[in-house]
Amino acid sequence: MPVRSPLGNRFRSVAGQVFVLQVAIVVLLAASALLALVLQSRHDSDREARNRSVSVAETFAHSLGLQDTLKSSDPSAVLQPLAESTRKAAGVDFIVVMDTKGIRYSHPQPDRIGKRFVGTIEPSLDGKVHTESVQGPLGKEIQAVVPVTSEDGKVVGLVSAGMTVKNVAGVVNRQLPVILLAIATGLALATIGTALISRRLRRQTRGLGPQEMTRMYEHHDSVLHSVREGVVITDRDGRLLLANDEAKRLLGLPEDAEGRRIDEVPGLDSGMADLLLSGRTASDEVLECGDRLLVVNQRPTHTRGRAAGSAVTIRDSTEMQILTSRAEAARRRLKLLYDAGGDIGTTLDVVRTAEELADVAVPQFADYVTVDLADPVLKGDEPGPGADMRRTAVSGIHSDAPLYPLGRLIDFLPSTPQARGYGTGRAELVTDLSDAPGWHAQDPPRTRAIVDYGIHSLIAAPLAARGVVLGVVNFWRSEKPEPFDEDDVSLAVELVARAAVSMDNARRYTREHALAETLQRSLLPRALPEQSAVDMAHFYLPAQSGVGGDWFDVIPLPGSRVALVVGDVVGHGLHAAATMGRLRTAVHNFSSLDLPPDEILARLDDLVQRIDHDRDDTGSGSDGGVLGATCLYAVYDPVSRLCTMARAGHLPPLLVAPDGATEIVELPAGPPLGLGGMPFENVEMSLPEGSQLVLYTDGLVEQRTRDIGEGLERLRAALSAPDRDPHESCRAVLDLLLPNRPADDVALLIARTRVLGPDRVAEWDVPFHPSEVGTVRNAAAKKLDEWGLTELGFATELILSELVTNALRHGTAPVRVRLLYDRTLTCEVWDGSNTAPHLRYAATTDEGGRGLFLVAQLSERWGTRYTPQGKVIWAEQELL
Repeated sequence: MPVRSPLGNRFRSVAGQVFVLQVAIVVLLAASALLALVLQSRHDSDREARNRSVSVAETFAHSLGLQDTLKSSDPSAVLQPLAESTRKAAGVDFIVVMDTKGIRYSHPQPDRIGKRFVGTIEPSLDGKVHTESVQGPLGKEIQAVVPVTSEDGKVVGLVSAGMTVKNVAGVVNRQLPVILLAIATGLALATIGTALISRRLRRQTRGLGPQEMTRMYEHHDSVLHSVREGVVITDRDGRLLLANDEAKRLLGLPEDAEGRRIDEVPGLDSGMADLLLSGRTASDEVLECGDRLLVVNQRPTHTRGRAAGSAVTIRDSTEMQILTSRAEAARRRLKLLYDAGGDIGTTLDVVRTAEELADVAVPQFADYVTVDLADPVLKGDEPGPGADMRRTAVSGIHSDAPLYPLGRLIDFLPSTPQARGYGTGRAELVTDLSDAPGWHAQDPPRTRAIVDYGIHSLIAAPLAARGVVLGVVNFWRSEKPEPFDEDDVSLAVELVARAAVSMDNARRYTREHALAETLQRSLLPRALPEQSAVDMAHFYLPAQSGVGGDWFDVIPLPGSRVALVVGDVVGHGLHAAATMGRLRTAVHNFSSLDLPPDEILARLDDLVQRIDHDRDDTGSGSDGGVLGATCLYAVYDPVSRLCTMARAGHLPPLLVAPDGATEIVELPAGPPLGLGGMPFENVEMSLPEGSQLVLYTDGLVEQRTRDIGEGLERLRAALSAPDRDPHESCRAVLDLLLPNRPADDVALLIARTRVLGPDRVAEWDVPFHPSEVGTVRNAAAKKLDEWGLTELGFATELILSELVTNALRHGTAPVRVRLLYDRTLTCEVWDGSNTAPHLRYAATTDEGGRGLFLVAQLSERWGTRYTPQGKVIWAEQELL
């Protein structure tokens, strides 16, 4: 009985055949490499022999004295020993010197001297170098023949040098063992690698042969794709390894799904994807996947004791789907209406409400939803008949649908379903858009593009509330092949009706809010003026219930000074806002008089009393008067760093030192405006550069849940940080104190002080004598040159001349002059009298009276302010 070798079985397997094939390829490659190396080595050795022969022959042919030796009576006596010594040194086998007829003068074998040279000498007689392989006295030789030429170019002899073929082959033979060793090593490594690869392949193919594997695959493929049950196999990383045809049909998988991760497969239902990724065991678990109810069984697979993935079978429960389709439709309808009740109308904003309506309906009810509102609705107004529509919201399953874009103003033709629905207040159904001539007449190119895109059905439902039609909501269908029906129309009408009330509320609020904002913008400062005394940050937020009476202001004053104002009128509404506007205008007017803070507040107090008195006289009731008002007025001088402030019943300011130390300024409270009978008091304090003065209203620190003392302490804590600019301080205060829904207005003004340095200020005391006017002019001109303001020199000298002359003529000592170089150039002349200068126009015959007129013409502004020691006349010039 013959015994079968185990090697025979092994080599019949795929792994064995691959091993044999790879070994054969490696051996063939090794033999080819050996042959190529031998041939290349021989070629290189032959080329080296020829090059060496040419080099030795040319060197000997050009040696000194060779031509004279050839002409001697016995050339061999000299050339034979010389040629032999050169041959041995050059490593060639022979050097032969001969005459032009080929008769040798030298040869390694002396008996060959005098005999004819074996080889071709004709090319060399023509002056060329010739190499060849011949059968010579020493055997087969590779030799080179070189001409020996005289100075006139005539060939007088020949030199030949060369090597025998056996010596050339010896070089190759010496290299051959190294080549064979390298090839043997490479062959061994390749064989070992091939054996390892074949071993792994044998484990993976389980020793099966090609025919067995082909037959197994055919059986597997036939069974897998013929069963009417979906089969899915995944690996432990959640990657889809296999899905048969039924599984692809049931799950809607693309052809290239295999090899992707489950969560990256397009079109796969999220519930099914979660189950496949979980790897858990599932038995007859029912899942809703699109419009199918699938029964799923899943079992984890194990390889060598480790989890390797999952095997899943899927069945289509068609009968159950038919029985539950109506119940599912009702559930979807109820869910849509439930979602609409919670998601639409979350804000009192018309546009946002329209967007919420569009988002709720996609994709649960329609593939695309567009909301077109009458243009007046967006402004809060009530629309009239035939109003143009503006596309306010667009939502869809894709972003490239050729519908009218967002924001487009549309004038729908009367034949369109949108215009009919807007005019009649009833929903319009178009089951087939390709056969709707009235709709196509609106915009033929666009409507044709919409139909070509795949949108085939439309419901245009008017958005009506409280008897007013606000716009039209358009529901478009493209993905589902069946068109909208009457049941869908009733659902659309119910959905739009629920959103219409929220839309109308938002419209009404928009109108009221727009009126309130318009009033706010007209009464509050839109932008703070430019000035160099302080760095500013401010914030204003009206109360949630509407416009209030808080305000703030920053007013530039002459001499680079600035006035900081904050005030509060009790109450809310239009009356409080109007009163605030009157007080703010009055503060601006009084500040132009350049009065101290206490006098400003006194004049405001008189104004408020007159307002209340007018109310009593007219009998207009309580709505015409001021229920209460407070104010804080501060003036900061960047030259002296002095801040003078007074308050009328307002909260005291906070002062933040440059190092972050915070304190509440001890400032006499004073009575609120309108009470009268009590004076207001000034407080003057010196502020270091970089100090922050914080003015605010009670809405920031006082709330129902905390008292004002706690609010002030929290304000101090928010401001207690060194080296922080006003904007950062403002953000810190708002983050800590600003309520989410303020019950009162919030006004905040933070000013960080700056200093106009000594290099920008020039002062001179003027002796009380008319001759000093010229001295002042010269000093001022020199200072302007230092500041680079030479172009203002003429006007400045003339202004100072007139003002100093008036002070010396009409005022009293002491007289002082000051120049301030800031955003403008300010000239100030101080004297000790309180007499007010008056501008007048001198007659043609008058010799004087034109001084202040010239000052007014040469300066941008001029004026007078009074001090406890007298007055100051100032004039400002714009910098060129």
